[in-house]
Formats: sequence, C-alpha cells, structure tokens
Amino acid sequence: MPDVFVNYRTGDEESAATMIARELTRRFGRARVFFASDSIEPGHRFPVELTRAVEECKALLAVVGPRWAEVRGPDGRPALDAEEDWTRREIRTALDRGILVVPVLVGKTTRIDPVVLPEDLRELADCQYRRFDHRNAQSDLTALGDALARLLPELGAVDRDARAARERSEVRPRKKRSRNAEPTRMRTRDVDQRVRGGVGNLNGDLSGTFVNEPQGPVHTGRGHQYNAPHFEGENTGVQYTAGDNSSTVHQRFERERRRADDGR
Repeated sequence: MPDVFVNYRTGDEESAATMIARELTRRFGRARVFFASDSIEPGHRFPVELTRAVEECKALLAVVGPRWAEVRGPDGRPALDAEEDWTRREIRTALDRGILVVPVLVGKTTRIDPVVLPEDLRELADCQYRRFDHRNAQSDLTALGDALARLLPELGAVDRDARAARERSEVRPRKKRSRNAEPTRMRTRDVDQRVRGGVGNLNGDLSGTFVNEPQGPVHTGRGHQYNAPHFEGENTGVQYTAGDNSSTVHQRFERERRRADDGR
C-alpha cells in the first residue's frame, strides 16, 4: 500500500493536488503515492479503496486552497459540515490513527482557523503546514518531497532525486581528476637512440623541427632556393626543406668533368 495519501477537496485546487501527486509519484514511484483519481482501478469500490489506503499510509497531505472550507454539498450547506464528507473522513481517520498529517496551503491561503473546523478536525489547525504556490511550483514541490524523504525512511530509500544527486557527485571528482591529469610528453632527454641523418621532429618537447647531420643545403625559410652543387661520385647529396613547405627548391647536378677536358 502507498506511503503518502494525497487528500483534497473537489472544487478547491484540484490542479495543485494533481501536480503534487504527480511529482511525488515521479520521485518515489507510483506504488508509494495514493491519489484517488489515479490509484483506484476501474470497477473497484472507492469507499473500500479510500478507507484502506488512508488507514495504511504513513503520511496524509491535506491540500487546502482558498475555497476548501467554503465548497458546498448537494444540500447547499458547506461540505465540510457533513460527517460523511470524504475529505473530512480521510483527515479524521488519519488523525485518529496517529498518522502524520501535513496541511499543504495553496497560494494565498492563510493558516487554518480552528473556528471553521468541525470538532473532530480541530487538531488539523495545530499541524505544521507546508506551502505550495503555482509561481514557485518547482521549488515548493522539491521542498515538500525533501521533507517527506527525511520524515519517512521508506521514501528516502527509493528517492530518485537523491540517487541522481549521489551519482552526479561521484562523477564530478572523476572529471576533475581527468582535467587535472598531467599530459604525457616525451622530451629529448628521454630519447636514447641517436638519430642519424634526415629531418625529424625532436626539438625540446618534440614540438619543433629537428635537422640532424645534414648532407646537403638546408632551407628552412620562405622563398625559393637555387642549388647548383658540384658532387663527386654519383650525386649522393641531399637537399632538405623544412618550415611550411611553401617554397620550392631548384637544384642541378653535374658529374665531374673529365680531366681530359681541362686541356682543351
């Protein structure tokens, strides 16, 4: 059976009662909240269901709006004056059984005046109340749910909002550690192998350009380079370009002239 019974009067802030019931259902689960229009299945006898639910609940929320004591019954008299009025019977049952009763005052409703209450409901005026205003609906609903979760351990154990908050708090430290982790970088002092020849990327923290033991002209700036080297043997020299590679290299190779040509 449900832990929370939402009591309200037809003709007085049914919309507020509906919002309260739906929010508590979202937070604690449908089985934990009794709201007559949603909790009684078709064909079931509502007097039996209402009586059983209110007798077995742990807390009753009495939703009280500006017209709560003024709504009139079929006989034209205030409905609250009738002993068989269901709103009155539910609250009376909860008070008689020592169940936690929390008045929820909607909008500009003032504190309940015991003078307007029947004898068997006078105790309701002494119960500490909560407020619900449509303009502050979310914060008021959160405060109400927090109070119920604190007062009823059964609800605190299934509180979806509390579970989500714990999960977020566990994720934050992991993200923080990830952001603060020192990136792994390799520096030249960590490189044991000696690179011979060619163009590499071994300058400081490996972020620059490294030219090791070049065997020919090296061009690292912008603009064109013209090389006309004279090589011995099979022209094994190599030219290097670096930087943004936006320039061109022009080179011409010649074999060594034969000594016989020197005499001509």
